[in-house]
Amino acid sequence: MASPQSSGLPGPPPPPPPPPPPARLLLLLLLLLLLPLAPGAWGWARGAPRPPPSSPPLSIMGLMPLTKEVAKGSIGRGVLPAVELAIEQIRNESLLRPYFLDLRLYDTECDNAKGLKAFYDAIKYGPNHLMVFGGVCPSVTSIIAESLQGWNLVQLSFAATTPVLADKKKYPYFFRTVPSDNAVNPAILKLLKHYQWKRVGTLTQDVQRFSEVRNDLTGVLYGEDIEISDTESFSNDPCTSVKKLKGNDVRIILGQFDQHMAAKVFCCAYEENMYGSKYQWIIPGWYEPFWWEQVHMEANSSRCLRKNMLAAMEGYIGVDFEPLSSKQIKTISGKTPQQYEREYNSKRSGVGPSKFHGYAYDGIWVIAKTLQRAMETLHASSRHQRIQDFNYTDHTLGRIILNAMNETNFFGVTGQVVFRNGERMGTIKFTQFQDSRELKVGEYNAVADTLEIINDTIRFQGSEPPKDKTIILEQLRKISLPLYSILSALTILGMIMASAFLFFNIKNRNQKLIKMSSPYMNNLIILGGMLSYASIFLFGLDGSFVSEKTFETLCTVRTWILTVGYTTAFGAMFAKTWRVHAIFKNVKMKKKIIKDQKLLVIVGGMLLIDLCILICWQAVDPLRRTVERYSMEPDPAGRDISIRPLLEHCENTHMTIWLGIVYAYKGLLMLFGCFLAWETRNVSIPALNDSKYIGMSVYNVGIMCIIGAAVSFLTRDQPNVQFCIVALVIIFCSTITLCLVFVPKLITLRTNPDAATQNRRFQFTQNQKKEDSKTSTSVTSVNQASTSRLEGLQSENHRLRMKITELDKDLEEVTMQLQDTPEKTTYIKQNHYQELDDILNLGNFTESTDGGKTILKNHLDQNPQLQWNTTEPSRTCKDPIEDINSPEHIQRRLSLQLPILHHAYLPSIGGVDASCVSPCVSPTASPRHRHVPPSFRVMVSGL
Repeated sequence: MASPQSSGLPGPPPPPPPPPPPARLLLLLLLLLLLPLAPGAWGWARGAPRPPPSSPPLSIMGLMPLTKEVAKGSIGRGVLPAVELAIEQIRNESLLRPYFLDLRLYDTECDNAKGLKAFYDAIKYGPNHLMVFGGVCPSVTSIIAESLQGWNLVQLSFAATTPVLADKKKYPYFFRTVPSDNAVNPAILKLLKHYQWKRVGTLTQDVQRFSEVRNDLTGVLYGEDIEISDTESFSNDPCTSVKKLKGNDVRIILGQFDQHMAAKVFCCAYEENMYGSKYQWIIPGWYEPFWWEQVHMEANSSRCLRKNMLAAMEGYIGVDFEPLSSKQIKTISGKTPQQYEREYNSKRSGVGPSKFHGYAYDGIWVIAKTLQRAMETLHASSRHQRIQDFNYTDHTLGRIILNAMNETNFFGVTGQVVFRNGERMGTIKFTQFQDSRELKVGEYNAVADTLEIINDTIRFQGSEPPKDKTIILEQLRKISLPLYSILSALTILGMIMASAFLFFNIKNRNQKLIKMSSPYMNNLIILGGMLSYASIFLFGLDGSFVSEKTFETLCTVRTWILTVGYTTAFGAMFAKTWRVHAIFKNVKMKKKIIKDQKLLVIVGGMLLIDLCILICWQAVDPLRRTVERYSMEPDPAGRDISIRPLLEHCENTHMTIWLGIVYAYKGLLMLFGCFLAWETRNVSIPALNDSKYIGMSVYNVGIMCIIGAAVSFLTRDQPNVQFCIVALVIIFCSTITLCLVFVPKLITLRTNPDAATQNRRFQFTQNQKKEDSKTSTSVTSVNQASTSRLEGLQSENHRLRMKITELDKDLEEVTMQLQDTPEKTTYIKQNHYQELDDILNLGNFTESTDGGKTILKNHLDQNPQLQWNTTEPSRTCKDPIEDINSPEHIQRRLSLQLPILHHAYLPSIGGVDASCVSPCVSPTASPRHRHVPPSFRVMVSGL
């Protein structure tokens, strides 16, 4: 008979040896008696009491590695004390009376060939085994389990956890008391649901065992509302896969790899910063105790320091089956799991422990209970078959044993022992790595499908469990309420100021200063400013104050109000300036009457253009509420969330085109205003001309609008900054415009009401440029070719005007001193007529007004150069004999003084028209005075 340790399949029996001599025969008989007691041979379990000779045995085939040369041999050696305890207790309880359990051990050495030979040797040379107990190494176990159905043998394993053996079509006669590797997946599902993790990723080592667990996990999670967002696998270097997991924002990582790869994985996790309060690693829990110390010493790599690996490992959760139940409940043997553990430790006496000893212990009890039920079934049947009559071709008894195995249900040292499709529904434990040690934190009962966390011992590195993904909190960027309140207060102050200007304008509308500045146009300027102020309130209303539908309506309303307000204010201002330009820059100097009604029509036309643009904009491409989403930002409060800012905008499809049209129109309007202000800069009637202030206003408004538009565009992602800039620009532009228009009038009216109407002359500056020659030519309009002559006359005119009052006074004194003698008369005619003629010619450059009428005289002749006689008459020629108060002398004095007063003074005080010839002119006056051509007149009404 071959030894169980021999390899290969059994061949045909060798030829019979020759008859041995007596000595050799005795030695052979001795070896046959001692052979069952040798290691690895058939026989009872080591240390088990021998049964009575009259008790028939129920043989069980034990297949497991036992030799020290095999790494997993420690498992077989470690479970033998537990097996001996179970067999002893079963015999003591006479559970199988009148039979006894006979376990015969065979060493498979974790080798496929040796294991298969041991199985066939046991069948050929051993007794008829009712069942097979054992199976540690997956490859050996799967080969034997696949052939069990042909021998009608049921196998029960206590250590084979490979998921391959769960295929009942391929292994219908295979059972195991230890949960398979796939048994952890329902436990993981329960843990994920407990912490509401609905998004996970997997990291799997390219080994069949781990790939099968990963595939089964995918099936378990499918349909449970849990998303596997990324599935990564690796062979040797896991860093690339870890980096991909981080790129896909995987926070909960389900790992399947051995302990050697675990060290590399956590080193990569440390490099990628995938640890701490934001991440949770869930890995197998069946690694060796203190595996990290052993693996790090074996690796001896300077790439990852020990403290770095421990930092990344902190908080990971390991999942594995529970070796022994933690419940203080008596098992089928009458002892609690804790009592059994003490007995096991005392019995193993130097043999290393195995974490499968509890499952081997419960496995012997499963076999005993199965055989007991099979015996009961045979006893109840009418066949009168005994269980010891079993053989490998007895399908009926084999099926009875199989059905009895499926009915197993009792509480053992490893928990409730029950099978579902041959798989053990056991208890799964959860351990967590805390402070460089593994601590049990919970367990999952597969039978009851319940998860129990032990006194909340799971410790997360954050204040709460990690999120399964980056929680994106969409946060609407809204305008700060304090900022809105401050700017609203400034706006209200601006509107109060505008109301004060309106009250001032209405109250003093009959004052000459206000009346000449067109109070109706002033009211429109104020109205436009107040509309611009009102738009600020609408610009500050966003989604935090109003609903989405209301916000969309505000998009249109605020655009209309601001556009109409701008056109109303600047349109009225430019219309006033155009009237001044039309009057004083009229080349033909004809009489022109421009009333306020015409200015209102001009402003109305500008508003009509605005309305046409806005109506087309609203009808063709209306403004809509759009939401712009920006890149995620970390939470300022330090929470494990990311904030995605949202910002509301008022936009449409062709926003650029419509804004271009509006900006072009407003820009042309502003350029036109600048042109008018420049053209009328020399008109020095304060009540009429606001060109200087309009120029200042346009300059400030233009600069502020350009800067404000640019900065507002650059800060569109910062609503507080954008609103602040827009509001301040509107407030500044409206305020500066109103102040420049009304403050000078207010000051003038308070200090000197008549100052605005005292100067009725044109003021021409001496520093006119060549580019202003057209304007100068249109004023003189008499001789356009005499530019140099005009400049000389203007300079001389300016100098002589300063002396006109003094000359008038001197002339009166000279006239009063005249004597009534022919010689003196002749002297006056010869010496003073030329001077009087020059004075009259100087008077033609003065301007006069009365009740809104302006009269301009120009008596320049065509002589190349005017010669002025500044020789004063002698004041010493007096005739004391003549009476200067005689009627004749008075008549002569009046004939000289009245023309002078007529031309120099009467137009200034509203007298007769300077264009007519005075009826009091002396018949001896110069012909030039008698035939003065009538001047053109320009009348302004309604100013």
